[in-house]
Amino acid sequence: MKFWCAVRAITKLIYSVLFLIPSLASANEGVNQFKNFLSQVQSAEGDFVQQQVRPARAGEDKPKVLRKSQGHFIFQRPGKFVWETLKPFEQKVIADGQRLLLWDKDLNQLTIRPVGQSLKSTPAAILFGGSSVEDYFDLIPGEEKGGMFWVELQPKSGQSGVEAPYSRIGIGMANGAPAGLELHDNFGNVILITLSRIKINTSVGIDTFKFTPPAGADVLKVQ
Repeated sequence: MKFWCAVRAITKLIYSVLFLIPSLASANEGVNQFKNFLSQVQSAEGDFVQQQVRPARAGEDKPKVLRKSQGHFIFQRPGKFVWETLKPFEQKVIADGQRLLLWDKDLNQLTIRPVGQSLKSTPAAILFGGSSVEDYFDLIPGEEKGGMFWVELQPKSGQSGVEAPYSRIGIGMANGAPAGLELHDNFGNVILITLSRIKINTSVGIDTFKFTPPAGADVLKVQ
């Protein structure tokens, strides 16, 4: 009797371990895909939809979308990218490796600033930069949801000179590329970004990260 009880206990333990292995593999899938993306993808382009959402307030049954925009992005490592908003207004953010340029068509204004240390902890630098993400963040395996495997990036403390603008960053991976981002600030607001039509390791033109404002535009240089 004791023998069969022991057999049943061992069998149950084996089944538990076998069920646990796929679960652990699934949990690590987001981290693995994210690391492979950072190491193997040198350039890419695609479309984005970005929403700024605030938590539901008293009398509201769901969070409220405050802003929504969409556009196109291109990046090339290390540290070059174009994040171009097309709707509801036209705006470009360009990093050429040394400078950060913000072009606002409605204001007819170009703002130029050096690529500072703080940029290294932003979502753009996380996805498109050349520095090691794990120098600034701990990678926490997440769950599978929305057809994506998620990884959470928690800012490391004690990074001198680097101010993390978000308290939590979630990245959803699908088919080896980021498909979604969740950016949480310290006030409970969330920025949701959906990426689509992504082409990886594409040929990037030599003038992609250059920008010349039209005649008469205001040009502001910030140090």
